[in-house]
Amino acid sequence: MRETGRSGCPINLTLEILGDRWSLIVLRDIMFGNRRHFREMLAKSDEGIASNILADRLKRLVERGLLSRRDDATHKQKAIYSLTEMGIALVPVFAAMGEWGRRFLPVTEELSIRAELLSEGGPALWERFMQELRHLHLDAPAPEVSVLNELTAAYRVALARRQSATA
Repeated sequence: MRETGRSGCPINLTLEILGDRWSLIVLRDIMFGNRRHFREMLAKSDEGIASNILADRLKRLVERGLLSRRDDATHKQKAIYSLTEMGIALVPVFAAMGEWGRRFLPVTEELSIRAELLSEGGPALWERFMQELRHLHLDAPAPEVSVLNELTAAYRVALARRQSATA
């Protein structure tokens, strides 16, 4: 018998897993920032996540099947977090959230450029990105072209533009 939440509504059940701010931020940082270690997620969090919150969200996301955790062979006290297929399948959701945010909220260019590219690229780009995430997190074959590199390069260009404008 499957575990149920307050109701069998798919939106309710999704919100019971993803409905807090920090779970989505952790998934975003792993997905778009390729942050895989606890300390890296903690130190590079633009939103300033507290260590106890990060530890709790990582544990919950692993328990719910969106992330997997394995020991890092290079360091006995480190763990590597990876997206599962369930986590990778959130790419279209993040793309839709990014597009909605760009349309209705006062975003910055550098932090919205990835959402813009995902919106422009549509489902074909999302699928290429999911294939790359499968390579990075699930050991699938490497793609010919890295979507993550394209998204990261666009972010860096937009960030440099903002920094030169304020200098």
